[in-house]
Amino acid sequence: MSTRDRMVDAAAYVMRTRGLARATTKEIAKEAGFSEAALYKHFRDKTDLFLAVLNERVPSDFGVVLAGLAGLVGREPLAEVLERVARTAIAYYRETFPMAASLYSEPQLLAAHRKALLERGAGPHRPRAALAGYLAAEQALGRLHPDADPVAAAQLLLGGCLQTAFLATFAAEPEPVDLPLVRTLVTGLNPP
Repeated sequence: MSTRDRMVDAAAYVMRTRGLARATTKEIAKEAGFSEAALYKHFRDKTDLFLAVLNERVPSDFGVVLAGLAGLVGREPLAEVLERVARTAIAYYRETFPMAASLYSEPQLLAAHRKALLERGAGPHRPRAALAGYLAAEQALGRLHPDADPVAAAQLLLGGCLQTAFLATFAAEPEPVDLPLVRTLVTGLNPP
């Protein structure tokens, strides 16, 4: 295992057990068995470590699914695509929400983290943008109601996924076998 991999593993462990706000680069370096100076040879800061953990150690295909949405436009049933997005989003949020939630207890740290993510072109808005782009393209093909708002639909689906993941971790609710959230979004709330 490379030095970098050991550092990312250590960061994942420390962030999962202490939360992002309480995880320090010093503690991560110590857990990895290296000096803090060695850590900074591989990572600019804690945000880089967090992004590495998200991209390399969170067991979810969420990023892959989102990246592939453009290639699915007009090719697969909307409900199937949205179900795939929802399943991977729930798994992703289930792993990442507990790590990132601690940021909200420290407003200055949250602001610094937000700024660092935006500078890197990353952040929690990216999944919504990818899904909204997919939905807008489906709408342009006439496969989505013309009055539907693709951004709102993306927010509804991903917000429901985050709520499902939150309840699974906080209230120990089991993840749903089926996804009524997708069915409700696709069919709408109007009576037949």
